[in-house]
Amino acid sequence: MDWFPFLLSAQVATLATGINLVVGIAIGWLLARRSFPGWDLLGAIVTIPLVLPPTVLGYYLLIALGRASPIGQALEALGVPLVFTWRGAVVAAAVSSLPLMIQSCRAAFEGVDRELEQVARTLGRSEWEVFRTITLPLAWRGILAGMILSFARALGDFGATLMVAGNIPGRTQTLAIAVYDAVQANDLTRAGILVAILSIFGILALVAAQQLGRRLVA
Repeated sequence: MDWFPFLLSAQVATLATGINLVVGIAIGWLLARRSFPGWDLLGAIVTIPLVLPPTVLGYYLLIALGRASPIGQALEALGVPLVFTWRGAVVAAAVSSLPLMIQSCRAAFEGVDRELEQVARTLGRSEWEVFRTITLPLAWRGILAGMILSFARALGDFGATLMVAGNIPGRTQTLAIAVYDAVQANDLTRAGILVAILSIFGILALVAAQQLGRRLVA
């Protein structure tokens, strides 16, 4: 058994979840605590990766980050190209799983009692102190649930990752792409093992997220 897809997928999912943690908390808090022109549009934009076909999402990323784009050319000049590299797989996995993180963070922040935050403000706490000492500790279960779901989604991403990173064995072949490769090669035994691993992890992630969600409501 080639262990490279396992190791690469774990690396990609971990880095993608780290990116989503920062971005998800920021946007989730913004959507939960602020109202501004374009609020609905922002909510739609950050959610659209869930409804777009993965190949369409991958196409958008290729256009935005490919070697012909200004961003892609700048990255090439810096020596950190994204297309057909493991870094591209990280970006694709992060974008495809980001909505799950944002939705979980938003729900967690909306569940925090605003009166507690207001009391802290009347005691002279700054907005950052209120967020760090009141909002974030009370919302941690929802944030953790979002991290679990984001990690599981990033681990199993296929379409966008294939479009951006390609299928290069030993370089960009993740678990999900390895399943496709095994089926194409008619190696159903290997495909079955990989599918079982992804399925078991997905079930465990959903169970953990549901338990955290129930505790958050309680």
